[in-house]
Amino acid sequence: MSSSLSILQEYWNHKSFRPQQEVIIQSVLEGKDTIALLPTGGGKSVCYQVPSLMKEGLCLVISPLIALMKDQVANLKKRNIPALALHSGQTFYEVKQTLQDAIHGNYKFLYVSPERLQSRIFNEHLSALSINLIAVDEAH
Repeated sequence: MSSSLSILQEYWNHKSFRPQQEVIIQSVLEGKDTIALLPTGGGKSVCYQVPSLMKEGLCLVISPLIALMKDQVANLKKRNIPALALHSGQTFYEVKQTLQDAIHGNYKFLYVSPERLQSRIFNEHLSALSINLIAVDEAH
């Protein structure tokens, strides 16, 4: 299994973690419920992205901001990390296709808005998702 530092170097091209990131990542890897409070731009997302990449399965990321979700997915895809998003701006067909992709594809991250968590279609597919970690990004 790859180390957290090797994952950081491979996907983010950083030589080392920022202050507190490694402690937070270790807590996540130990299976502890973890809250990461870092300044804006302090690298909070890496604190759940790195551990999730070290495990089999999909990280379910709950995010209230559609723009943030789209930005996160785009940034992960630029790093060749497969990611998807479910939000209120999508049609029923798009939501269903995204969930099927999350179940049957080789995706590592599924960003979901809080209102989608409560939708019937999401709950019908939830048990088929191979979730390795749940992260709440930008809790408001």
